[in-house]
Amino acid sequence: MPLANSAPTLTRPDGSPLRVLVVDDEVNIAELISMAVRYEGWEPSVAHTGSKAVITAKDLRPDAVVLDVMLPDFDGMEVLRRMRSQHPDVPVLFLTARDSVEDRVSGLTAGGDDYVTKPFSLEEVIARLRALMRRSGATDRRESSLLTVGDLRLDEDSHEVFRGDDEIHLTATEFELLRFLMRNPRRVLSKPQILDRVWNYDFGGQANVVELYISYLRKKVDAGRPAMIHTMRGAGYVLKPVE
Repeated sequence: MPLANSAPTLTRPDGSPLRVLVVDDEVNIAELISMAVRYEGWEPSVAHTGSKAVITAKDLRPDAVVLDVMLPDFDGMEVLRRMRSQHPDVPVLFLTARDSVEDRVSGLTAGGDDYVTKPFSLEEVIARLRALMRRSGATDRRESSLLTVGDLRLDEDSHEVFRGDDEIHLTATEFELLRFLMRNPRRVLSKPQILDRVWNYDFGGQANVVELYISYLRKKVDAGRPAMIHTMRGAGYVLKPVE
């Protein structure tokens, strides 16, 4: 089922984007969480070690931290202790591959605000981050429902899509795929990223479904016009305005 993102954007009280620090030594997981964070209109930063996380948190002063318990230098409990000495109130969401009551209790006792257990869905991570940041003072702000890239326009409320003056009729999945591309213009999106965000599959999955729906979109968005959807061989797909 395609994922919807119709909820108001959470922001800092001054209206600026929320900052989320993602700490995980698995690069793919960190990148997927960052993509989901960016999709919400927030600003992600990434650290792959505990020491880098502490330094980044000191400089960034994030509004929330997604923190893996198992890191290559020191564990998430120590990262949390060092972060909290500088930034006592930052909400922390623990990621753990271990699903025992003792581990969960240890994380919460150490000062973590919530936890999710791997494997997890990105929707769950975002929902828990939303809850934590609301409690810490983030506010709702409804952005314009209109996305524009070049002469391509997509209305997230009415689900209308236009290329120039021509209306484009899309299925629900095609619409969600195009919305994801348009929320990340000029950014190369890998097949696993698209699968996880549009189809909510875990890492891997059926990459051929992405190719199939990209071809559907091209026939509707690019047919008879200069191409906006491009394949980056070995990397993924990117939507760019026509130069």
